[in-house]
Amino acid sequence: MPSFWENLRFAGEREMDDLHGYEGSDMVCYVSHPNPSEGNSFPAIIVIQEAFGVTRHIEKVCDRFAQEGYVAVAPALFHREHPNPKLGYGDEDVAVRNQYMGALRDDELVEDINQVIKWTQSDQFRRTNNQKIGIVGYCVGGRITYLAATSCPGLSAASVYYPGRTLLPFGDGPAPIDLTSQIKIPVLGSFGDQDANPSPDDVNTIEAKLKEAGVTYDFKMYAGAGHGFNCDERGSYHEASANDSLSRTLAWFDKYVKN
Repeated sequence: MPSFWENLRFAGEREMDDLHGYEGSDMVCYVSHPNPSEGNSFPAIIVIQEAFGVTRHIEKVCDRFAQEGYVAVAPALFHREHPNPKLGYGDEDVAVRNQYMGALRDDELVEDINQVIKWTQSDQFRRTNNQKIGIVGYCVGGRITYLAATSCPGLSAASVYYPGRTLLPFGDGPAPIDLTSQIKIPVLGSFGDQDANPSPDDVNTIEAKLKEAGVTYDFKMYAGAGHGFNCDERGSYHEASANDSLSRTLAWFDKYVKN
């Protein structure tokens, strides 16, 4: 699939000699889209990274959505600390992963997703103008996707994969779970019964909140699958669960985003 990297410019002062992210800098995004021969306007899917950044795996996830007729956009959400870090899956990268994860703040994440939504609907990017937008996220990206469903206007559907820490806030303010009543879009959920974050009990808590709020949702718990089961570069990869959850996610977006 054709792809490119885009820099979304934030308002504010810009210091050219500082390579680290901050207000006034760029948020880089990986963008994959269908071949031009298939048309010139498509619905969009915002793809939210795992704790490892916009890695080659996340690029491949975007490419897969592009094969299905979507423009897929993956923003590098650690940009306030580093333009686009790509972290390893091993124990040797735990400290730096924790550093980046610890710097995430919910209000800034909402701002970042809103910037992506605004860009996809701008005259600068005509591939998705006036088309619907879905959002999908994995690991911490699943949590951020849930948060976006509560707080980012302009989305039409969400798919959350094992959204750890949904019951906890990043920074000041309420946790995403406490904002569930604000969700106005359908939410698909994919979980592993061997996962500890979110645990099956956490999933039950999230489901109860969605029911209470009257949100349209569909959750599935995969037997024998743990955290990160969708990533074929991790030891926790569970092929059957990954394939089934992708099929469900594509059907969800076809129903609520394409149509």
